[in-house]
Amino acid sequence: MAYPMVGDERLEAVKVREKFGDSLLKVKEYRGETYLCVERESLADVVAFLKDDPDLQYDYFVECVGVDYGQWEHERDLTGRFEVVYNLYSLRHSSRLFVKVAVDDGQTVPSLVNLFLGAEYPEREVNDLFGVVFKGNEAKPNQRFLLPDDWVGYPLRKEYPLGGEDVLFPHGTRGPAIEDIPMPHAGESWEGKTGSEDISGR
Repeated sequence: MAYPMVGDERLEAVKVREKFGDSLLKVKEYRGETYLCVERESLADVVAFLKDDPDLQYDYFVECVGVDYGQWEHERDLTGRFEVVYNLYSLRHSSRLFVKVAVDDGQTVPSLVNLFLGAEYPEREVNDLFGVVFKGNEAKPNQRFLLPDDWVGYPLRKEYPLGGEDVLFPHGTRGPAIEDIPMPHAGESWEGKTGSEDISGR
């Protein structure tokens, strides 16, 4: 079933603009997908509207991901170092919609756990790997989600080493570099990165 349209524009964009005005910063169409770029402070209200509106019913939370644009020099949809992108799905219309917000260090993003219980773990992952804080879904002090509790930094930030360097732990200790522990696996293998034994059958 095709998603509903109002003229040449998706119904979702029309209704969000009518309801939230300038909080809808931009509507982007890219490769057949629609992105609603909204003010960070309005995120929870916009998503609640998309979920509860009887004409839209974006009632399925698929995922949220983080992006670090700290070293990106090209055109952007939003200002702010990081973007958090929410992937929502309407079972009624069999349609997908992305909602994006921008955030800088020291700012918080409203958590969507009160709207979708499934948002808890993806938000915690973005927090653990990027350092983005979700208000209402904060990590406990000295407790990481995916990483060891004594891990230093956020490994998906652009300034973080890509590999081949020792991992810094508290108290001045360092863990082994990636190439110090070759670990063959059945997938692709890169010399000095994930092992060099040819066990994939290629």
